[in-house]
Amino acid sequence: MANGPTPADLSVGVLLPTREQAIKKDFAAAPLLEFARQAELLGFDSVWAGDSLTARPRLDPLVLLSAVGAVTSRVTLGTAALTAALRPPLIGANMIACLDQVCSSRLVLGLGAGFPIPESEAEFAAVGVPFQGRAGRLDETAALWRGAWRSTRNGAPTGFTGRRWQAEGLDRLPAPHRPEGPPLWLAGSDTPRVLERVARLYDGWLPFLPTAAAYGRAWQRIRELSQAAGRPADAVVPALYATITVDDDRDRARRELDDYLRHYYGRSLEQMSALQAYAWGSAEECAEWLAGYVRAGARHLVLRIGSLRPEARLKEIAGTVLPVVRG
Repeated sequence: MANGPTPADLSVGVLLPTREQAIKKDFAAAPLLEFARQAELLGFDSVWAGDSLTARPRLDPLVLLSAVGAVTSRVTLGTAALTAALRPPLIGANMIACLDQVCSSRLVLGLGAGFPIPESEAEFAAVGVPFQGRAGRLDETAALWRGAWRSTRNGAPTGFTGRRWQAEGLDRLPAPHRPEGPPLWLAGSDTPRVLERVARLYDGWLPFLPTAAAYGRAWQRIRELSQAAGRPADAVVPALYATITVDDDRDRARRELDDYLRHYYGRSLEQMSALQAYAWGSAEECAEWLAGYVRAGARHLVLRIGSLRPEARLKEIAGTVLPVVRG
């Protein structure tokens, strides 16, 4: 199992409750901007926004993070995760470059190929994109984006030729604030194919593995594959997407989390806990559970608050969970 980072190396972020608001039929942006401001003031290192069109509807993350970038100054802004296929690749490259300018290089893109459930397949069909071959489509989209963002450098190619897309005149698009564009993290599991793609193509790994032991094994494998590919030791950021429900009454916390997941996914905690990382109970219990992933190598935690009222738990998590995890 990989050595964990020191407190100075560790970042902890929080997911903006865009889906939670949508579940309650509330699409107001102001509460989300206030949530982001509070997260920054309370000491979180990053704020994140999810993405979905029809499977799990919510406000568009790129539009929302543009506003968040204007009302914050320190926190990293991230997508967890952006379904790249929902946008034509050139439009995506342009929007992301503009967002990177707005937030002055504070942007990180967690990217997803599309979760293998019927709702996601229908979402792809709604935008006219085949669901099959989605992993390869994501990798090619990432390559096109990077080509577009680098195209203004002297001597850089201004065109792109891939299996699915060809483009010329990429240097005409606005350049991102960061010369190479924002880091691209793959939000995926621990299958051999995912680990190989992370090690070879991406700047970070954002899984939601159910156990720290599984995380540690997968992270060690990514390090081995990355080294074999000739990449620097720090080329890939090991992150984690985890959901916590904090309540001193452990049974009550479990009931709240189960209710949350039934609203969010239409599935129970028992069903989802086999696929994703969940903890519930006191702040100390949740913090110790997260610390297991830190010891397994995780360096950037993205916390989703498992409650339809996450703003009520934000201060408590910042005051109790963050110090323990960072320690």
